[in-house]
Amino acid sequence: MSPWIIQAGLVLLLLSGLLKTTEGKKDEMLYCSACMAIADELNYSISQTDPKRTIDVGGFRLKPDGSLTDKKVPFARSETQLTELLEGVCNSMSDYALYVDPDTKEKSYKRFAPRSNSGGDFPDFNNFKFDGPEGSNALKFACETIVEELEDDIISLFGHESEHVADKLCGEISGHCKGSQGQRSEL
Repeated sequence: MSPWIIQAGLVLLLLSGLLKTTEGKKDEMLYCSACMAIADELNYSISQTDPKRTIDVGGFRLKPDGSLTDKKVPFARSETQLTELLEGVCNSMSDYALYVDPDTKEKSYKRFAPRSNSGGDFPDFNNFKFDGPEGSNALKFACETIVEELEDDIISLFGHESEHVADKLCGEISGHCKGSQGQRSEL
């Protein structure tokens, strides 16, 4: 073998090694917080839906007698509602900021802005770190990434279950919250 083939092979080997080591690594705390925020926002939005509201589903085919065969299902947790909610869920990430637990010093993103019907129940701002738009932009990007990657899984999970969806989504399905970090019940 000629020496230039060996040198070219070594260069390619080194370059492939460099590419593997320079891949971006996801910030576990950021993606876990984004996932938990998605679950929290979806649960809240679903809880605000009128339980009497229904939506027509079905093929809208005519029966032999000329009547339609449609079916009414509750709008809450329907695929239509969940798809609509997922389109805008990441816009609420600006209501979250980096929170440092005063006891454990564990960092996570938590909601600091009260919801419109909570009566102005403000959290203690001493433990929040406001990084300006960069912090919420990073959380929004992580949110959009999760929604894009797991949209079908999110719709399926929220459409069929209402208990412990945050733990299932963020721990079992996405794997963004591993161990005790995914066991947080409140954002």
